[in-house]
Amino acid sequence: MKKLRFTKEDKKSYLMLSPYILLFSVFILIPVIMAVMLSFTYFDVINEPSFTGLLNYITLFTQDEVFLKFVLPNTFLYALIVGPGGYVLSFLLAWMLAQIQALPRTILALCIYTPSMLGSVFIGVIWKTIFSGDQSGWVNSILMQWGLIDTPIQFLLTKDYFMLIMIIVSLWSSMGIGFLAMVSGILNINQELYEAAYVDGMRNRFQEIIYITVPSMKPQMLFGAVMAIVNAFNMGWIGVTLSGANPTPEYSGQLITNHIDDYGFIRYEMGYAAAVSVVLLLVVYGFNVVAHKLFGEKE
Repeated sequence: MKKLRFTKEDKKSYLMLSPYILLFSVFILIPVIMAVMLSFTYFDVINEPSFTGLLNYITLFTQDEVFLKFVLPNTFLYALIVGPGGYVLSFLLAWMLAQIQALPRTILALCIYTPSMLGSVFIGVIWKTIFSGDQSGWVNSILMQWGLIDTPIQFLLTKDYFMLIMIIVSLWSSMGIGFLAMVSGILNINQELYEAAYVDGMRNRFQEIIYITVPSMKPQMLFGAVMAIVNAFNMGWIGVTLSGANPTPEYSGQLITNHIDDYGFIRYEMGYAAAVSVVLLLVVYGFNVVAHKLFGEKE
């Protein structure tokens, strides 16, 4: 067998990569391995884990009525609306901002990006005030002034409205780092490409987007897609913040991350929570594969 030989340049490269490798191992690789291992056990935090095989997964997909009736449908409905919706909205806002001058563009980009940084603060102060269940709530106040309702509606405690409100708030706060990457990608496109395309017969802005803008910023589009997918499956905290409880009212806003928190940090059934988290990991990985197929380099 040939011995592995590391040149001086190889050693320098690994030395430069070592901080990333260390952080990746400590905060991602090791936790994922531990979660997979714990998913095959019963672990209540106090006693040592006891091996149960596939029992957690069998229970999850055959006996967990909350997961099957509420969590799974809610998660996919929410993700299929907020993921693509937030992604398209991020691109459209980024494209529109790229058409204006630098100073107003910077100010507007900061305003759009801010809710993603201070999401829980904004939700706790602004959106809970907007949908408050008394006459002081903005929506209730407007509806009562217009004579559409006689008594205030408990928007944040009623299952008929809760998921819709979650989706609205999520789209509003989904302009994160993926949005900034798209702004940067659009601004760095060579303007000569547009000029050449118009000479060759391109006629309108829609054709610009389809034939020049999107193909020229595939790395940013891929990054934005990955971030949209991750955020869509990781925003269960919004429902908890709006309702003030986990589970959410009649499980109307219960997502898979809420289910993990419920079993992991309320019931302290860490093995079962780990199994749910592994399922979530596989689902997110599957969507990421699709995103790479759409926007990844063919080579």
